[in-house]
Amino acid sequence: MYPGIHNFSEIGKLNKVLLHRPGLELEALTPNTMERLLFDDIPFLKVAQEEHDIFANILRENGAEVIYYVDETGKALQDDKVREHFLNEFLELSDITAAGMKESIKELLMPMDPKEMVSKLIAGVQRSELKAHSEVTSLYDLVPSDYPFVSDPMPNLYFTRDPGACVGTGLNLHHMHTPARRREALFLKYMFNYNKDFSVDEDKLWYDIYDDYSIEGGDVLVLSKDVVAIGLSQRTTIAGIEHFAKNLLTNSNYSKVLVFDIPKSRAFMHLDTVFTMVDYDKFTIHPEIEGPLSVYEITLGADGHLKFKSANDELHKILAKELKLPAVDLIRCGGGDMMAAQREQWNDGSNTLCIAPGVVVTYERNYVSNELMDKKGIKVLTMPSSELSRGRGGPRCMSCPVNRDDL
Repeated sequence: MYPGIHNFSEIGKLNKVLLHRPGLELEALTPNTMERLLFDDIPFLKVAQEEHDIFANILRENGAEVIYYVDETGKALQDDKVREHFLNEFLELSDITAAGMKESIKELLMPMDPKEMVSKLIAGVQRSELKAHSEVTSLYDLVPSDYPFVSDPMPNLYFTRDPGACVGTGLNLHHMHTPARRREALFLKYMFNYNKDFSVDEDKLWYDIYDDYSIEGGDVLVLSKDVVAIGLSQRTTIAGIEHFAKNLLTNSNYSKVLVFDIPKSRAFMHLDTVFTMVDYDKFTIHPEIEGPLSVYEITLGADGHLKFKSANDELHKILAKELKLPAVDLIRCGGGDMMAAQREQWNDGSNTLCIAPGVVVTYERNYVSNELMDKKGIKVLTMPSSELSRGRGGPRCMSCPVNRDDL
């Protein structure tokens, strides 16, 4: 295994992967907070954790080292000054500006063990947990609020794919599209700045959390050592794509970024909810995106400026050309049954995590798509998902590959 970050494909044998085991942040979901926290339903935490543990064990049994957000961020925050700087950044990203409130939160969190502090920030800080200060420093201290949290919980964090992406030997720290998820990449920033297992050269940071435009990891697919695909989606912007492409193509051996323009809706939230790679020449795809899908190419000109053009061909031919293959096979979610395709896509039937060429992890509930992949020679490892699927993300969404074998 290569040291550190090493990720030049979607399908190379998975050696190291970053997960987050769902915690008390899911208990913060109520009918009143779901929309604010980007959930459509309320998972049962105990069962969600059991399902997630099964997922992690499948990965371990197939040779992957599983690491966790809380553990790795905790390692990065051992120094008191680093921990305080992290907390100041976190409060700023949380739009907590009242001096008295900030001081109360620091008094609660700074005495904690680093891992305990990280877990608490993910679970959310409630007003009832803070000491009252006699001095009024802001109108915020006087205006009453029925909302229990002063710092929102982060229930979406078990989808570790989105806050960042390991591309080649470099890293994206994403500017997340919604305020509810904006702080998630901060944990990665400190992990990769202060945890020696993940150090990255400065010129290998393809995107930064404070860059101006949104981009999310579910839209980033590493097709090969030469080509990265990225979704122009509900949550990834044109300006974000261009900034990423300029940094990547200028500072690496990558030669092209393929842009997939997908419908802008919650059902098709990210590219990987409708399109994933499962073998050298096979992809899963949701049939509803094939008609409206447009593909564009971004390359770097001799003058150092980005060059753009439309890829005017059928998708399977574009992919075959870029992967230098005679042909590729598109496996359609739900087969020819549009109702099955819509049902299984809602529960992430196209969101497969490839852990070796032709070996994928999927939700067992998507039996139509799973059987289709099995008939195509793909080894399908299924996991239960009655509760995890309520967050609208599948096995690929729940994993951030750090290290894969080269093909």
